[in-house]
Parts: sequence; C-alpha cells; structure tokens
Amino acid sequence: MILRIEDTDRTRLVEGAIENLLSALAWGGIVCDEGVYLDAEGKVAQRGMYGPYIQSERLEIYQQYIQKLIEQKDAYYCFCSKERLEELRKAQSEQNQTPRYDKKCLGLTQEEVEAKIKAGEEYVIRLNLPQDTLIEFDDKVYGHISFNTNDLDDQVLIKSDGYPTYHFAVVVDDYLMGITDVIRGEEWISSTPKHVYLYKTLGIEPPNYTHLPTVLNASKKKLSKRNDDAAVEDFKAKGYLPQALTNFVALLGWSSADETEIMSMEELIRRFDALRIHKAGAIFDMEKLNWMNGQYIKMLSSAALAEACRPYLKQEIDTEQLVLILDAVKDKMVRLDDINSLAEPFLQKGVIGEEQRAVLGEAGSVAVLSALRAKLETTPVLAAERAQEMIKEVQKETGVKGKGLYMPIRIAFTGQMHGDDLAKTMAAIGRDELLARLDQELSLLK
Repeated sequence: MILRIEDTDRTRLVEGAIENLLSALAWGGIVCDEGVYLDAEGKVAQRGMYGPYIQSERLEIYQQYIQKLIEQKDAYYCFCSKERLEELRKAQSEQNQTPRYDKKCLGLTQEEVEAKIKAGEEYVIRLNLPQDTLIEFDDKVYGHISFNTNDLDDQVLIKSDGYPTYHFAVVVDDYLMGITDVIRGEEWISSTPKHVYLYKTLGIEPPNYTHLPTVLNASKKKLSKRNDDAAVEDFKAKGYLPQALTNFVALLGWSSADETEIMSMEELIRRFDALRIHKAGAIFDMEKLNWMNGQYIKMLSSAALAEACRPYLKQEIDTEQLVLILDAVKDKMVRLDDINSLAEPFLQKGVIGEEQRAVLGEAGSVAVLSALRAKLETTPVLAAERAQEMIKEVQKETGVKGKGLYMPIRIAFTGQMHGDDLAKTMAAIGRDELLARLDQELSLLK
C-alpha cells in the first residue's frame, strides 16, 4: 500500500491537513508500506523508491508527459475564457446535449498557439478524445464497462496555474510507481475511460480496477464529512476504538464468506476477497457501529480500558478505582465517553427519592445494613470476592434474601434501586466511602 498525497488542487489546500490525515491513519492502525508518513518528531516525511510521493513536488515529471501528448496531438492548448465555456455549457444544456467542450481551440496552428502564449493569454491543456469511439475496461465489481467518447468531455489535463488535474497526475504517477491495482469509490467509474485512454496514448498497460460502492447515511444519501460528522477525528472524539471503526468500515459493502463480523486487521487481510464486494451502496449504520464498539470494549482488560478511557474523563479518578469501576460497568459501555455517566454512582451517591426511602423503611432493611456495616468495619481491604461473601453472610445472619437483601444495600450505597453487579460496585466505591454512606443512612433509619 502506497500513500501518495494528491495536492494539485491548490484552491482546496488546508494547512495541517496532511498531518491530520497521517495521524488518523496511524490511530486507525492503517500502516502504509511506502510513501508519506510522520517521523518520530511528528513531521511529514517520505520513504520509498518512487518518490517524491507529494504531487506538488512532481511538476517537472508531469511536464515531460504532457509535452509528449502535445507532440502526439493527443492533447492541445485551450485559451477559451470561463465566460465562453459557461455559455457553451448553458446552450448545450438547453438543447439536452451532453455538456462538453466543442474543440474550438483544437484548430489553432502552432504559430497561433505560440503567439497567444507569448502575449500572456491564460490557457489550459486538454485531452484530445477521438469522436464516436468506444473505450472499454473491466472492473472486478461491476464487470465489463464501456463508454462512447461522444458522451465524454475533453478533460483538462493541465490547469491554468500549471498544475495537473487529478485525472492526468494519477495516470502518470500510477505508471511510474508500478501500481497494479486501483481500488476507489464508484463515483470514479465515469472518469475511468479518460484514464484508460490516457494510458493508451502513453503506450502504457492500465492497472486493474475495482470500484467500491458508495457509503450512504441513514437517509440513503452519500455519507460526507460536511453533513454527517464522518471524519475519523469525530469518531475518535466520541470515544470509538480504532479497532472497532476499522472493522466496521471494512464491512461496508463487503462481507466474509462465513459472515464473521468481529475481525482483527490480520483476519480482515487474510479473509478479504474483492469478488465479495457488493454493488449496492452500504448504509453507515450507527447502531451497528455502537454494537461493534461495545464488543471491542468488552475484549479489553479493565486496566487497558482504563488507559483508553482516561482522555474522556470529566473528573479525576485514580487508576485503581477506575479499573474497579470498569470491572463493574464495561459490559454496559458503548463508547469510551460513557464512563462519565456510568461512573457517577461510584463517585457520588445519588439523591434518594420517596420510592427508595420506602424500601429502606421496610422490615429487615436496618438489620441488613447494620450487619453489613459490622462486617465492613472488620474488613480493611475490600475486593469484589470478599464483598460477595459478606452479602451471603448477611443473608444467613438476618434471614433476609432476594430483593429484600440486595435492594436496600444498593440504595444505601448508590441511591439507585437497580444497577451493576453489587459486589463489584462495592469494591469500586471502596470500603471507607461505603462506611460513610452506610452511616448516613443508618442514622436516618434509627
């Protein structure tokens, strides 16, 4: 896998975009074999035999190839103004014709071209497509595809600022970098015949093409960073694990032969088969992503999960207590930022309402809480195993069991009638805090 930065559209350059891209790939566990990467100091660097891998550093290379096309009459200078082009396309649209350049500048002589360039007239260089000619190629997903050149435009290859368009630069670079397989979104299918024709004019065998189905949002419209918070940074900020996001995205428009869903990067690589790519657009199902993220959270040890959760904490929790809290709640977690709401009962007892107060007032509640307090008093270190033993001992001593046993204990400690595993909850709250909360309730009950 090669990472090449295609930055020839100078109007869309964003400072720091390359660094953000590289950071997102690294976070997602996407490792490139050659091309652009971030070095140990966090600076953009390049590695590999076919550099430079940043297109804006390859302008001299593109000039060599565009001159070859001009000499072959497969490309030509175009001096038409934006106003003329707009009028042309408007007229074609009104006549229900395919919007395309009318080759007006193709008839200019070499002397006329040189005179216009010398006079400082702005120009672009266009691909000279033949009339009424079929361009054909095979796609691993969509099969055999053909286009008639009458339905295609004479694509601009070099823009007025001297930079190549994507369509020209990608063909030159793929050839020089030895690219054998191009895998990209289906929206590029209509551009592929231009690329195939460029390969032909340059005497180059085109690569294998695989076009992937479009990823759609819940409204079945194309997923976009602008409208759907679909940037990797958005998912990272919301508390999704990179393994889960990578696994989920791999299954958008593809499935394994045995329908396995939870797969590591190594398994995805081993199982991938382009023949199993679907043609239909894939819905970006947030519920499915949430489920998958929850599965990956459960796979982590509580210690590893504590480190992953730390950047999302809204209040400081020491590592030992955080691990104990996660022991109790991680089966409920969907995203890493869920730790804040799930940790609340462990850090601060909730307000006890009338319904909870009625449970504490039932016969047997005082006996249960008093017996439990006596055992806590003689237990300097409280682990979940010991907490479970204490609850069983209280049951035997008081004869209270079931709801009458567990509910008053939970309410006294958390203010809630239902919640996480009670023994793990007690261990996470801690012995001293449990005693303080018990004393508060017992003082109100006696």
